[in-house]
Amino acid sequence: MTTLQLERPGFTRVAQLRHTSPGRLQLMLAVLVALGLLTGLLAGVAASSAGSGTDDLGGRAQPLLTEAETIYSALADADTTAAQAFLGGGLEPATLTVRYENDLTRVTTALTSAARRTPEGGESADAVRELSTGVTRYAALVAAARANNRQGLPVGSAYLSQASALNREILQPQADRLLRIAQQEVDDAYSSARSTPWIAIYVILMILLFVMLAQAQVRLSRTTKRTFNIPLVAATGLTLVLALVSFGVLVAQRTHLDTAEEDGSTPVTLLSKARIFALRERGDEALALAARGNGEAYEQDFGTVSQRLTGQYGLLEVARASIDGDAEGHVREAMDAHVKYLDIHRAITGLDEQGDHDGAATLAVGPEATTTFDKITDGIGAALDDRMALFTKEIDAAGRGLGALTVLGPLLALMICALCWLGIRARLEEYR
Repeated sequence: MTTLQLERPGFTRVAQLRHTSPGRLQLMLAVLVALGLLTGLLAGVAASSAGSGTDDLGGRAQPLLTEAETIYSALADADTTAAQAFLGGGLEPATLTVRYENDLTRVTTALTSAARRTPEGGESADAVRELSTGVTRYAALVAAARANNRQGLPVGSAYLSQASALNREILQPQADRLLRIAQQEVDDAYSSARSTPWIAIYVILMILLFVMLAQAQVRLSRTTKRTFNIPLVAATGLTLVLALVSFGVLVAQRTHLDTAEEDGSTPVTLLSKARIFALRERGDEALALAARGNGEAYEQDFGTVSQRLTGQYGLLEVARASIDGDAEGHVREAMDAHVKYLDIHRAITGLDEQGDHDGAATLAVGPEATTTFDKITDGIGAALDDRMALFTKEIDAAGRGLGALTVLGPLLALMICALCWLGIRARLEEYR
């Protein structure tokens, strides 16, 4: 006897149920219970998936992006600071030495933290390892450049060029690679947190459950001549409660996620890149002077970076247009300071072209240029802190209620199934 032949009696019995009133009631009960259980299951799954994605976004993906930006910007600042310290010749200014060492500390701290957030064997882990190895080599080259510079040996400039090349051509591209990976993980985390496929299926099941409950009550009203079936009315009410609670929680979560992305993550990415480009400008300026007449490549890069930073549709302008409040004010301050800094840079370039290299170097590391440039990075940094605080606030708000819904959804669904069983079971008893 084949499997199909064994299954036929079962199918026949189910088909025969449709031809009797008790059979139709049994089928109705089976459908309602099945829909109720599936709806409860999907409520829990959708809430659990949304909660997991939201936790990953706030606890791993966005922090990894922040750490990647810290690594990138600290490397760029270290490159700038090392070059500036080199300009004075002899013993480096203590403030620049401290700043350079702090940059390296920030890099190593962020690398350690990033390593904990990246899976072993992944592309991000490879980038972290290469950065860790490269930073050690970079520090050694800068130390050699300093030692020779203090003795007045020209070879110090060669060591500095090698260190800068390592920083710009290997370390910063690796940091940029880590930044792009982290950004992709943030995008993936947003997609996971929204849990669109599960929510779509849940909505469909919820609509089907409402429809079937309504049809069951209409049919029972016609066949039994009773206007209301109290358990089924209660089941419908509970289904409405489940729908309102779950949709309220999920819609609120989606709203907070959208705000976190549009007003938090997106501006943070723009501002992070803007700070990196600003630091690169300052590094180009110092390295061009350190090259003593051979810094045309650095000057060209300065112009390119400056255009991307504040030109039409530049990073700062786009970032300013995407935010409001105090953050926008901080970006405006940075943009105003950048205009002044470009004027100072033109004066530095003019002195160098006229042969007054010492005067150009003095102006480049002097209080006017330093204070003006610090206003740029401080303004961008303040805006970054503001947007990160907003992101954290919105992500915390997005996660509220999801854990409760993971438990409440299935519990309410079980209660709905029990009420459906009571409502239809009472009618079935009338046929006995």
